Formats: sequence, structure tokens, C-alpha cells
Amino acid sequence: MSGFFGIVSDKPCITDLFYGTDYHSHLGTRRAGLATFDNGKPHQNIHSIENSYFRTKFTSDLNEMAGNVGIGIISDTESQPMMVNSHMGRFAIATVSRINNVEELEKDCLSRHQQFADLSLSRTNPTELVALMITQGQNFVDGIENVYRHVKGSCNMLILVPDGIIAARDRYGRTPIVIGRRGNDYAVASESHSYVNLGFETCRFVGPGEIVKITTSGIEQLKAPEDKMQICSFLWIYYGFPCVEYEGVNAEEVRYRLGEAIGRADDVKADFVSPIPDSGIGMALGYSAGKGIPYKRGMLKYTPTWSRSFMPVNQEARNLVARMKLIPSRAVLEGKDVVFCDDSIVRGTQLRDQVRMVYAYGAKSVHVRISCPPLVHGCTFLNFSASKTDNELITRRVIAELEGGVVRNLEAYHDETTPQYAAMVERIRQHVGVDSLKFNSLQTVCDAIGIDKNRICTHCFDNSSYGD
Repeated sequence: MSGFFGIVSDKPCITDLFYGTDYHSHLGTRRAGLATFDNGKPHQNIHSIENSYFRTKFTSDLNEMAGNVGIGIISDTESQPMMVNSHMGRFAIATVSRINNVEELEKDCLSRHQQFADLSLSRTNPTELVALMITQGQNFVDGIENVYRHVKGSCNMLILVPDGIIAARDRYGRTPIVIGRRGNDYAVASESHSYVNLGFETCRFVGPGEIVKITTSGIEQLKAPEDKMQICSFLWIYYGFPCVEYEGVNAEEVRYRLGEAIGRADDVKADFVSPIPDSGIGMALGYSAGKGIPYKRGMLKYTPTWSRSFMPVNQEARNLVARMKLIPSRAVLEGKDVVFCDDSIVRGTQLRDQVRMVYAYGAKSVHVRISCPPLVHGCTFLNFSASKTDNELITRRVIAELEGGVVRNLEAYHDETTPQYAAMVERIRQHVGVDSLKFNSLQTVCDAIGIDKNRICTHCFDNSSYGD
């Protein structure tokens, strides 16, 4: 995943840009970059953040980055923002994207005698690819629509020009873009919490496929939004920072409603409910209200050094970090029947290790409640590290076990009323080693979000979506 931030101001913007970009650190762990224009003069800095925080890498760069307009990004993928000089003038571009047909588009660009400069990852930089596709147009709108027509996957972009920022949201709106205002200043971001402490208030959400230009004079719509939308439901379930709003719906409130719903229907006997921090906190608070049992912290996250920014790419190392940063509380757990709430189960390895720790610290019984349905399909639209491929999912492994070594009959495993679904959940329960395991239904997720199912993407749960 990635998150970007932009600022348009009538005064130097680098401090706001620095802090606004930093507030997207929960969305990326590998690369980060800032770009500004100062009276037409570009400034750019890009750093690896795989082994350190965003702030520690960029503090020393701030004095050299003058200008009243800028964009920044924290990414799990390529180096960006990219600086480009074209027939449309100089611009910088940052993207939140997943492009599934990179090779096809690369060949098309090369056939037009365009060239790629950034091969730092031994492959084409997708953001540079998008920039080249934009320059094929007569103007920015024409170029962005060229991207919309040809990219399979998704693509949000911020384009920094000397007098402002052009913001373009993916044609199906799979990820958000939100705009905040502070007098004549504007902030544009992936997540709305990023500008709150800077004094901005949300003034509008960019629609799917919409293109706007933001200057200190205001917001100019360059292309109207599309009718269809497929914003990712997993943003509310896990990825979004708790106080963020997507399409006007707060992420923490959705998590609370998901916990309240499963708690109200749950017949398990337990002494208290505890979150698996941090993503299970909102759900556990809702579960406590719905079930009518106390909320306690049976497991705590050691936050001073184990942030998400320190989550390595290697899965074995990720499992170790996940185990190291969570510490069970023996005084709270010993001799108790406990319900733990979490957002999802992906591979099942981390949850299994966490459960073993909880039992080792004296829990009498452990019951796990998950805010969403089982993840049966890997995400093909976004670079979500939670579910990149089908083969990584524990659901696929247990379905193969139940189907005699072959993954098939997936529709039956989508439906919580079928015996196949019940058998899948039971087999997952055995793998993670808990006394009971329950998931929320897809209808409960849709009800908690409060947006029509046709306008949210639920592909990872039921293979339901439209678009490329």
C-alpha cells in the first residue's frame, strides 16, 4: 500500500508537507519522497525507509526544499515522486497504484520511442510509466484519461505543477483522495487525519475518476466523477487510521459496529474481551458493548520501537517482529476465558503464535472473533501486503485440504450458511489452535460501512467486483 499528501499554500509549505506525509507512515514501509516547486524550480528528495522512520530520513532535507506547493508519498513499492520535463512543462508525480499490465504498457511506450530512466529496482518504475503515459496526451486531462483507459488494476495520482496540484482518483475509486482547507491553503491526501493537526478541515472527497486542480484560488474540476465506485472495504476494516473518514464514513465507527454486531450474536461464555492491538481495538470496544462483558487488555503492543515501519518484507522476519512487539499480560489472562478480537486472518501464522503465547501466560480458554469474513481471494486491484496472492491465504490451504488437494467450489466457501463454510472455519480454528473461532458475515460488513454493496469492493471475500 502507499499514501500520499500534497499542500498548496501562499507561504512556504515544507513543514506542512513533511508532517502531512509522515502521517501516512502506517501505509508504507519501503520508500518515501518529497517534491516541491519554488518559482518553477523543482526540488526532490527520495529515501529508503526500510530500516528507519520517515522523520529521521527527511529532517536534514527540509532546509533545501523551498516553495509554496509540494507533494510527498510513503510507499511499499517504487521510488517516487518522479520529476518529469515534458511538452506540458515540468511536473512531479506520485501514485498510489497497482498496475497489472506493466509489461504491455512498457512495450507501448518503447514503441513510441519513449524511454525509462529509473531501473533502480531492476524493473520499470510504475510511477514513471504513468508519467510517460500522461505525456502522450495533449494536456494533463487527456494524458490522465489515457492512463484510465489502459491501466489494469488501479491508479490514484497527485501531479505537482508550478502553480498547484492536479489530483486524479482511480476510475473506480478503489482508494480515496480527500481535500482539506485552511483559509486559502489546501491539503490533498490519501487519509483525512493527516491534515487535522495542521489546521485543515475536510472540504470535499474526490470522486471516482474525477480530476481536479487545486491552487490557492480554489478547486477547479477538470473532469466530473464517474457513476460507478468500488472503494476497498478493507480500508475500513484494517488499513485506515482509526479517525479517518472514507466517503464520509469514519473507520473507527465501522470497526466498533462490526464488534458490536458479532458480540450481540455471540453465545460464548467469557470473562472479558481483549483486542489484538492495534487493529482489533475498535472491534473489541464494540464487542464489549454488544456482548456486555468487560474490555481488558490481555495483550499489549510495545510501541516505542516496534512500529509498522519496522515490518520487514521477508515473511519469516515479519512473523518474528509480530511476536516481539506484542506482550501478553499474565495478571489479566491467568485462569480466564478470553475473547480476542482482530481484523482478519491472512496466513494464520501470526495468530497461531499469539494464541500460543496467551495460553502459555495462563488463559483458561481462548476465543477469536474476526471483524470480516474469511479472505478467500488475494487482492488484484491494490498493493495490499495483507493478501497479495491466493496461495498465501490460509483459506486456500484449508480448502485444498477439504477438497482432496484441489482448490475448487469456492462459491460454497463464500456463503456462511453452507456446510463447506462451516468446515473451512473449523479447519482454520484447528490450525490456529483456539477454542472457538467466528467471522462476521459479508452483510454485516456492508451494514457497518453503510454504503451500498455495489459501491464497495468485496473481491477478497466473495470474488465480487467489476473493472479490470
